[in-house]
Amino acid sequence: MQPTDTSTHIESDNPVMRDIEHARGLSNQHYVSEAVFEQEKTCILFNNWTGICFESDVPNAGDVKPVTFLGMPLIAVRDKDGSLNVYQNTCRHRGMILVQEPTNVRKVIRCPYHSWCYDLKGDLKVTPHVGGPGCNTHEGIDPEQLSLHRIRAHVWLGVVFVNISGKAPDFETYSRSVKERWQEFDGLNLHGDASTNFSLQVNTNWKLAVENYCESYHLPWVHPGLNSYSRLEDHYNIEHPGACSGQGSVVYRQLTSESGQTFADLSNFSEKWHTGAEYIALYPNVLLGVHRDHTFALILQPVSAHQTIEHVALFYEEGSASSEELRQLRQSNAELWKGVFEEDIHVVEGMQAGRNGLYFDGGKFSPAMDGPTHTFHQWVANAWSSRHGAADTSEP
Repeated sequence: MQPTDTSTHIESDNPVMRDIEHARGLSNQHYVSEAVFEQEKTCILFNNWTGICFESDVPNAGDVKPVTFLGMPLIAVRDKDGSLNVYQNTCRHRGMILVQEPTNVRKVIRCPYHSWCYDLKGDLKVTPHVGGPGCNTHEGIDPEQLSLHRIRAHVWLGVVFVNISGKAPDFETYSRSVKERWQEFDGLNLHGDASTNFSLQVNTNWKLAVENYCESYHLPWVHPGLNSYSRLEDHYNIEHPGACSGQGSVVYRQLTSESGQTFADLSNFSEKWHTGAEYIALYPNVLLGVHRDHTFALILQPVSAHQTIEHVALFYEEGSASSEELRQLRQSNAELWKGVFEEDIHVVEGMQAGRNGLYFDGGKFSPAMDGPTHTFHQWVANAWSSRHGAADTSEP
């Protein structure tokens, strides 16, 4: 916990909640303490809508993708009607993990322990020998009461979001700020090329990855190649308190192959998007980017207070996503973004190491440049306070 600041500008007991000119950032404990990380798991990550995987991970009926999110075993399942559902990956009999690896189960999810079987809607259908050898029923076993535990789920911009605790508002309410801002992208029939998805393991707290993504201040020094044509002055801040924040650019340049190929535009967008692009962190752990010809999503998978896995997928209109002719261009686009995200690794790992400095006081925000990061810090502080009640704004 940081020393108390007796400034006359204090608006609450938590210096994070002051206006940006007088605020401090989150204390070191929010980045280095495993005890705080464990509490954040519930009050920040389980209580809100979090990304766990991509829609392109389960493209076909019967596809099942197991995901362990902060220790919680989950499966994303594509039903035969095309819907995508998420269940707890635990048999209702003796708690066995149902699916260990991504697979296609066709029509039945079978427990490998005693062969209890569930359909793609999670309903228990078969209980072999449950009443004794050769008897597959028992009056004490009611299949209707033993369906798989369904997790609230919603798919948007190629990301599978879940609300594990069930306490978040509906997804439309939760995402309203970014959906209204990106209404031209809402409802698009996006398709991913799973072969270009990639993951990066980073030795940093997940929140530092959000903070770095939110702001453009670091571009001239961390991304000199990108900054050569998308300069600091070509960017603007995006701030929606309580929901999301990020940055935008007015000089997006389409990737073009040596033969002049480009990806098809996603829709009949307004003129803004001809050369514009925006990059927003939808709190807590999904980082999104939109452009005229593709979108991408980066899901942050927190592993510990100081380890995070970044999962990245790119999405296009159907023709661009499946065209063999554009395969190399899709690969080049993925490599371009991977290079950009890799350039950020030493920065977020450096900030993580810096949080071990006993005298770091949360840092000072630039009122002109750090608005998106300050907005995120305040969101975290509010979510943190909810663990003991709305009146609590204390630091760890």
